[in-house]
Amino acid sequence: MLVAAAVCPCPPLLVPEVAVGAAPEMDAARAACTDALGVLAAARPDLLIVVGPAGSGEGGVFPRGARGTFKGYGVDLDVRLGDGAHDAATARRLPSSLAVGAWLLERTGWADAPVEGLGAEETLTPERCAETGRELGGRADRVALLVLGDGSACRTVKAPGYLDERAAPYDAAAARALAAADLPALLSLDAGLARTLKSSGRAPWQILAGAAEGADLDGSLLYEDAPYGVGYLVASWS
Repeated sequence: MLVAAAVCPCPPLLVPEVAVGAAPEMDAARAACTDALGVLAAARPDLLIVVGPAGSGEGGVFPRGARGTFKGYGVDLDVRLGDGAHDAATARRLPSSLAVGAWLLERTGWADAPVEGLGAEETLTPERCAETGRELGGRADRVALLVLGDGSACRTVKAPGYLDERAAPYDAAAARALAAADLPALLSLDAGLARTLKSSGRAPWQILAGAAEGADLDGSLLYEDAPYGVGYLVASWS
């Protein structure tokens, strides 16, 4: 059963070495992520599953010890998902979102439970997301989720998706749902609108909603901002 969840954004800019001179702009988000991970540790889970968006063909399960890298962003920095062994010759690299999740865990010194990963492709329907979440919630007696994903990327004219007047209301609805641990509200987020607004968080958030069914968790919104025209949200459920 799901006992706790942390919801964090997943831009590579969250990693200071990638952000370089802009690193201070994400300090508040990093601090909120640290607080959310502290809630996971306090829940004493048997298993932590990191769930994040993945591009086409990048989705699926990633075992303990799977590796990711930020070399594609010009930084010689590698990360690992937990402490498991892996076959470097055949293992798939973590998608960017899970690499950010692995970095967050390494940064906070996570050693509280085994770690696995799941990359969720944006084509997953809300129904399939909920079903996947239910499966994850049943993986152990005490399951925790680290859920990665961003809100809309259309909050300003300089945002990656330019300005769309629907972006702010979409992000506000997601923030309210995460703050209240409102499962029906999360599952009602429109997949088509999320794609239009370039929101990578829709599928991971709906997986969380499925995992939380019957868990009776309370939510708390720790951070909400759009420093680059992209909606970043941090929440904790316990």
